[in-house]
Amino acid sequence: MTTTTKVEMKLELIHIPVSDVDRARDFYVDQCGWELITDHVQMGDMRIVQIVPPGSGCAILMGRNIPEITDMPVGVQKGIHLVVADMQAARDQLAANDVELGEVQDLGGVLYTRFADPDGNSWLLQQWPVGGMTDAS
Repeated sequence: MTTTTKVEMKLELIHIPVSDVDRARDFYVDQCGWELITDHVQMGDMRIVQIVPPGSGCAILMGRNIPEITDMPVGVQKGIHLVVADMQAARDQLAANDVELGEVQDLGGVLYTRFADPDGNSWLLQQWPVGGMTDAS
C-alpha cells in the first residue's frame, strides 16, 4: 500500500471582475470596511488592488490589464459566502455605511443575507447556528 501525503492548498486570493477599479475599491474599503492591502501599478498599465474582509484569510483581487484575470466579464462572481458569528452585528455595520442588504433568510437555522457591489458581484453573509458545522468566532 502506498501512503500519500496530501499537499496543503490554501485559498488566499479570488478575483472580483469590476468595471471601475476606484469605485469598487472605495465600495469595499469605505463602505464594507475591508482592509486595503495594496493598490499599485506595475509593468506600465497593470493595476493590482487587493483587499481583505475582516478576519478572512482570503484576499480579493481587482485590477486592470492583468493577463487572463481581467478578461472575465464584469459582475459574474455570485454568492460568495462570508461566514459571520453575528448576523445582526454584520448587517448593522454594513447598513451604517449605506450597503444595501437583502432580508435575512432562515434556512433551517442557517441565516443568510445578500449584498452586491456596484457591478453586481454578489456576496452572502452566512451565520451557522451556535454549535453548528462551523463557528466563525
